[in-house]
Amino acid sequence: MVTRLLKEKIEYGDFQTPIELAEKICCKLVDLGIEPDIIIEPTCGIGNFIKAAANTFQSANQVIGIDINYDYINKIKQERFFLQDTRITIHQADFFQFNWSSLVQEAQGHILIIGNLPWVTNSKQGKIQGDNLPLKTNFKKYSALEAITGKSNFDISEWMLIQIINHLQQYQASIAVLCKTSVARKLLSYIHSQKLYLDYCASYKIDAKRYFAANVDACLLFCKVKPNSQNYFCDVFNSLDEGKFYQIGYHASLLVKDIDKFNSVKDLYNPKPSKKWRSGIKHDCSDIMEFHKVQDGYINGLGEIIDLEETYIFPLIKGSDVAQGRIENSNRYVLVTQRLIGEPTDKLKDLAPKTWKYLEHHAPYLDNRKSKIYKTTPRFSIFGVGEYTFSPWKIAICGLYKKLSFRLIGTIENKPTIFDDTVYFLFFDNEEAANQAFTHLTSPLATDFYSSLIFWDEKRPIKTSILNCLNLSALAKRLSVNC
Repeated sequence: MVTRLLKEKIEYGDFQTPIELAEKICCKLVDLGIEPDIIIEPTCGIGNFIKAAANTFQSANQVIGIDINYDYINKIKQERFFLQDTRITIHQADFFQFNWSSLVQEAQGHILIIGNLPWVTNSKQGKIQGDNLPLKTNFKKYSALEAITGKSNFDISEWMLIQIINHLQQYQASIAVLCKTSVARKLLSYIHSQKLYLDYCASYKIDAKRYFAANVDACLLFCKVKPNSQNYFCDVFNSLDEGKFYQIGYHASLLVKDIDKFNSVKDLYNPKPSKKWRSGIKHDCSDIMEFHKVQDGYINGLGEIIDLEETYIFPLIKGSDVAQGRIENSNRYVLVTQRLIGEPTDKLKDLAPKTWKYLEHHAPYLDNRKSKIYKTTPRFSIFGVGEYTFSPWKIAICGLYKKLSFRLIGTIENKPTIFDDTVYFLFFDNEEAANQAFTHLTSPLATDFYSSLIFWDEKRPIKTSILNCLNLSALAKRLSVNC
């Protein structure tokens, strides 16, 4: 059970910035030539960024701190430092209700937005029943299916940064905020998609474990906004003190991890592949749909030994099995009720009566699956299935692991191998074509191509959108020339 204090820490993403780090960041901004006239900290907490910025930027004529937490605001207002510096104004207010437009409109000169925004997602807020959220709108314009399957989840700091960057479009301004590295990239993607003004962007890796005891990839995101400037690149530094950097940016609509690396292999890029990677099946009920083989038949996740027709049972390889090469000894099986999405399942009554009886007996589990994708489909449906699912040869990779580890997998027990939905795969009708594609995909050239695109700090770094970018025909030609 989540305690009140822990709930509040999670709800507000409450990781207070140590004064040491706040001061170091302000010194970095001086090195970058930042001379603000007004400083705004939208989630000031206990005021360390306000204190560091006020000390560093003596030329600033206004320093404004805002926070929703009454205790923090009261503590700040009692400290001598904040009382003595007449430039400092502290407001108790909710970021999501505050009139940012009027505050920015009143600002004169160069604006600096500085601070540490909440490190929490909207889905995490839902789990703890938190309400530190913006009004629920589909601000990324996702389709219904994309929203249902998880793309609608977002970081609260991402939404905040989007509001900030929109409010600053007509001003000379800078943003220097601590956030997740993934959030920094999402903001760049949003700015690019909306064709907003951006003069310069950089991220500096921060040791989140040292400063916040948090196991997350974090950075200082620095942006300069100038009207009519549209520079959609980001210089990436390994630390605040690092001089070397690589640059992420766009090739057409594709966000590239390393522009220089990508340029050396961009002839392999293909936005419209003829052969697409697919994902494994999704059923959301492993206790009922997945089995291990035992002497008397199969045993499900409830510990029940069951006797089913073999017609709809297939060998199952999970993402961890693919990543770690545990293919031959997995002893996992899965019940696949359809060959195509939306296909009627009631035919199992006649074709596999024991299987149908088993499904009906466990209907309470299957009927109570939470995802909306099952609500308008035939009973006992699965998702992510097609004729490609039953191809005899596949090249597979797990999207969750932080390495390029392709596996060539054929049939098991004379049946096509099925994957879970953490696995992506190419499918083939014959072994020769599969072997040839596998040789090409495991070449250093293919590795270079994918490495220039994959952001390894993401939860699921390998995606079909990236895998599909590689032109296999162009790859084969280039490899043949190099031989």
